Amino acid sequence: MKPTLLFTFLILAIVPASHGQQPPLPGGFSQAGNTDAEVLKAAQFAVKAHEAKLTLQSVNAAEQQVVAGINYKLKLTTSDGRKADAVVWRKLDGSYELTSWQSIAADPAILTTEYIYDTGPYPQIHATTIAETPTGLVAAWFGGTHEKNPDVGIWVSRSVDGKWTESIEVANGIQHTLTDGKAVRHPTWNPVLFQPKDGPLMLFCKAGPSPQTWWGMLTTSMDGGKTWEQPRRLPAGILGPVKNKPVQLADGSILCPTSEETPAAQKGEKETWSVHFERTRDFGKTWERTPPTHDGKTIQAIQPSILSLGGDKLLALGRSRQDRVFEICSTDGGKTWSEMKLGTLPNNNSGTDAVTLADGTHLIIYNHIAGTPGKWGGKRTPLNLATSKDAQTWNAALVLESDPGEYSYPAIIQTKDGLVHITYTWKRQKVKHVVVDPAKLTTKPIVDGQWPQ
Repeated sequence: MKPTLLFTFLILAIVPASHGQQPPLPGGFSQAGNTDAEVLKAAQFAVKAHEAKLTLQSVNAAEQQVVAGINYKLKLTTSDGRKADAVVWRKLDGSYELTSWQSIAADPAILTTEYIYDTGPYPQIHATTIAETPTGLVAAWFGGTHEKNPDVGIWVSRSVDGKWTESIEVANGIQHTLTDGKAVRHPTWNPVLFQPKDGPLMLFCKAGPSPQTWWGMLTTSMDGGKTWEQPRRLPAGILGPVKNKPVQLADGSILCPTSEETPAAQKGEKETWSVHFERTRDFGKTWERTPPTHDGKTIQAIQPSILSLGGDKLLALGRSRQDRVFEICSTDGGKTWSEMKLGTLPNNNSGTDAVTLADGTHLIIYNHIAGTPGKWGGKRTPLNLATSKDAQTWNAALVLESDPGEYSYPAIIQTKDGLVHITYTWKRQKVKHVVVDPAKLTTKPIVDGQWPQ
């Protein structure tokens, strides 16, 4: 039985008020700071008291109430991504008691949420990718001091017996000058994993000072990502898939969705963002390339994904500077493409990915939020999953992240067991992995670009 409020006014003299917060109200709850030291202590205690293996990820909201001590009413996210409401009593002797814990049920379609690593030799990560090999899942990302820094390399982790291995660096931007052979290191960007049929695991990436000047790189693994060949530079004019996975067509050829960012020729003109496609029939030894599919200025578009509409019909879609997901269609297996148009889904010029499932359903993962006209990007939250039967009319399925922060550059695949695996950048600090059962998704129509409540 908790002490009553009999001693409340005596306690007010000894209970510290959080800096910048209203003093606690006797008998009632008042707002507390999410990052206040006492709030964090109470939250950390609550998580460990509930389940010892968990740690606190964040405090999403906090209130405090003066009793004989203080009650903290907390909204928490734990280290495995689960959310909960908790009440912690800090007693007069400074000890804590967890008096209430209520888990906020995740959507039944979400089977697993986890972080692929806890700590790594890189302060910042970005641009995740995932693939299924005959020996299990493999994930990759770029990591280093920060994006564009020369120390940024490509890091790989494998899922072995249900646990992710420590990441290893498998590619970097070290180049040797032709004149004196000195090593110069450039940043690497946007890894893309792809497991073709009857071929090695492929890992594409970019290297170079910027997206306007980078070049394509490729390395392969014959043992499911344990060991890798020395990365090699792709032929001039070939970038490989720029962010999202290729598709392997019925004839065995691998079609890579890619794009270029070209600076404006002169002041006042638009930068050109144009989509094109590259094809290899021999696992990256030789290549064919389409011309740009559009002028790159009317719609400034990059980073396409490819959906299969049946037969030789394909649909590519991705991000644009016009704050909507773009669409472009091919009826001949990606050799030629129709006029590009803007689709119905809002997006603030942030990375997307999409996949066609075995039953023909299409999924897209993206930030469902419009940008500010004339300005770059915007908030990369929420992170959303939508579904469609025809790749035209989309239905809301999941909101994977909605808290403040950046949740971006997702990757999505379907594994042979029918489950869907998603990875994405979590606040540029970690790689988050979510497993979804598509058969359990409950959807609602997206009308006029508005995500349903």
